[in-house]
Amino acid sequence: MKKAKVLFVSQEITPYLKENHMSNMGRYLPQGIQEKGKEIRTFMPRFGLINERRNQLHEVIRLSGMNLIIDDTDHPLIIKVASIQPARMQVYFIDNEDYFHRKAMVRDKKGVFFEDNDERTVFFSRGVLETVKKLGWAPDIITCNGWMASLVPLYVKKAFKDNPLFSEAKVVCTLFDDEFAEKLSSNLTKKITLQGITKNDLKIYQNRDYVSLMKGAIDHSDALIQGSEKINPELLDYAKKSEKPFLGYPGTTKEEFVDPINEFYDKILES
Repeated sequence: MKKAKVLFVSQEITPYLKENHMSNMGRYLPQGIQEKGKEIRTFMPRFGLINERRNQLHEVIRLSGMNLIIDDTDHPLIIKVASIQPARMQVYFIDNEDYFHRKAMVRDKKGVFFEDNDERTVFFSRGVLETVKKLGWAPDIITCNGWMASLVPLYVKKAFKDNPLFSEAKVVCTLFDDEFAEKLSSNLTKKITLQGITKNDLKIYQNRDYVSLMKGAIDHSDALIQGSEKINPELLDYAKKSEKPFLGYPGTTKEEFVDPINEFYDKILES
């Protein structure tokens, strides 16, 4: 029996970024799932806060070199990789000088939300899927952690649905307490659009806010996980009303969350 393949698309992973519940899950869930006998690949943005020398990041030339067009502008896609030795786990980083070299994640030193966070989200989500295409690696499950990965479900189910690498993949959206209050840019839907995505698909994003992004992720996912003990109540209600397979908050530590999520994955694969 072949190993199930799980792709993790994570906004934050420790030790590359500071520890919190999302970054710990980004670090320890893939390791735990790998130890359960599944094959994994893990991706995150190469935020400028990440020390490349200390963490021994290096560019993967064979995967880099593609340009992604967002809002009629070409943006080079650079892929880097590093290893978490104790976990026998590689992490791929989506990089671009315009989007990910500033020394911050999503806000500047004054706490101002970056105006191009929408484009950064588009670039990250598309960059992951284009890189997986180059790897020729067909995931059985795609897990999305954090709002910066929230467009992956839309792209998998609409823009990449005819690609044999993704056509059978089950998408799992994990909901966290990572809400932001700001609005994304007024031409968000234009920036999101790719061939295969219709105007009807984009209606959910009209409010251009956090809840819109995550509702879009819920709509285009096959199953849902409550990643934080407390999440936006509107999203929790929306998720439960979707009647999609739903795993309630499985706990904070790897000892708590690995087994329930692995069993959840198995049920999704069986269905």
